[in-house]
Amino acid sequence: MPKNHIVKSFDDDLKRLDNIIAEMGGLAETQLANAMEALLTRDSDKANQVVASDRKLDTLETEVDALAVQMLALRQPMAQDLRIVITALRTASIIERIGDYSKNIAKRTVAISQAAPVGPTKTIGRMGKQVQSMIKNVLDAYVTRDAVKAEDVRVSDGEVDALHTSLFRELLTYMMEDPSNITACTHLLFVAKNIERMGDHATNIAENVHFLVHGDAPKEERLKEDESSFVVVEPMSQAELKESKQ
Repeated sequence: MPKNHIVKSFDDDLKRLDNIIAEMGGLAETQLANAMEALLTRDSDKANQVVASDRKLDTLETEVDALAVQMLALRQPMAQDLRIVITALRTASIIERIGDYSKNIAKRTVAISQAAPVGPTKTIGRMGKQVQSMIKNVLDAYVTRDAVKAEDVRVSDGEVDALHTSLFRELLTYMMEDPSNITACTHLLFVAKNIERMGDHATNIAENVHFLVHGDAPKEERLKEDESSFVVVEPMSQAELKESKQ
């Protein structure tokens, strides 16, 4: 087989990897957007559609795995080409996990929609929009090999952490004020954690982009601002509880 044909065939495989990752990213963005819309509108039917659509991401991840293994075995890529294949493998797995978190949000939406609405749902909506933006920007950075844009995403994860901590405290307060909120707030706690983890995964993709472009990991450690593990909310006195309900 002529050498120029082999090179073109390999270039086509590399482009195919990028195209599958871009397709997976678009699906993951859509899943998160639909999951958040279902949550905010208390739409169980739309939530069930999000759960069902997750299979497509699983199929595409399997396709990336198969293509990457084939390329490693037959092409034995080196340097930048090897980094592209490794990064595609890592990134496909991360995007699939993002899809799983959207599916988890959709599943909990079905239960949340059966309980009375609670205030913090709007805060979760803002948190979801922040993570949606992170996912879109980091996938753009991946496709364009833009390490600077990827680093901006990495830095912005601190905002998601801070929102999660605030939301955790707010949900605990709601549960303490009124036990009838416990079911909905407990599910929302898990939803908030799922969104926070998606932000972490977007940051992981950003670090993959840095590796793809520069060949090493970012030198500075990721700043973590999620302090929900240390949150303690004191019970309200009867007088305070009475005043809060007026």
